[in-house]
Amino acid sequence: MVLAAGLGTRMRPLTDDRPKALVDLAGRSLIDHVLDRLAGAGVTRAVVNVHWFADRLETHLAARGRGPAVMISDERAALLETGGGLKKAAPLLGPDPVFVANIDSVWTDRGDALGDLARLWDPARMDAVLLLARREGSIGFEGGGDFFLADDGRLTFRGEAAEAPFAYMGVHITRPDYADGGPDGPFSLSPLWRASAAAGRLYGCVLDGDWMHVGDPQARDAAEAKLAGTA
Repeated sequence: MVLAAGLGTRMRPLTDDRPKALVDLAGRSLIDHVLDRLAGAGVTRAVVNVHWFADRLETHLAARGRGPAVMISDERAALLETGGGLKKAAPLLGPDPVFVANIDSVWTDRGDALGDLARLWDPARMDAVLLLARREGSIGFEGGGDFFLADDGRLTFRGEAAEAPFAYMGVHITRPDYADGGPDGPFSLSPLWRASAAAGRLYGCVLDGDWMHVGDPQARDAAEAKLAGTA
């Protein structure tokens, strides 16, 4: 599932006439960067949620001309945030585990990040497994980090610590029904992750590569320079 329904307010003025998913980066829209990564990992079907400039995004997806095949989860009536979006999309996702990907995460990969994530996933022990980035060298990320990572892959939140070494980089694997117990309407996945972490069921692995959080025009320009080899 690709989370593409947000308003993209931090990306303005680039999102004044388009969704953030259609902001260009190095000759491809952000949605194409994400879908091409998923296709490369073997994904053949994807659900994309839409809201802001939904018609324009649907037109782009229909004209892509390459996999994965896309189904639309329509949030035109109301934005549902990450948890609400996953809950609404669950009937479209089917019974198998799903990648859930943010629209603004781009990376270079010296290994096989999505493959590593899939190989780590074990539903008997885990509710979700998150792809992480080291804070050092990341583009567009500000803050003290999100997680500590144990030797066995378990995650704990930063909590009251001044900083933590790893940031969530916008892709994870979970069950398609993980958010089904959440409230009606919009809600975040974060409280569910915190409950899973407290139960020892939130895991992660670390990207061997360079992460670019393309959340605003300045980060987009920095990411474009990085991809062009000039930064």
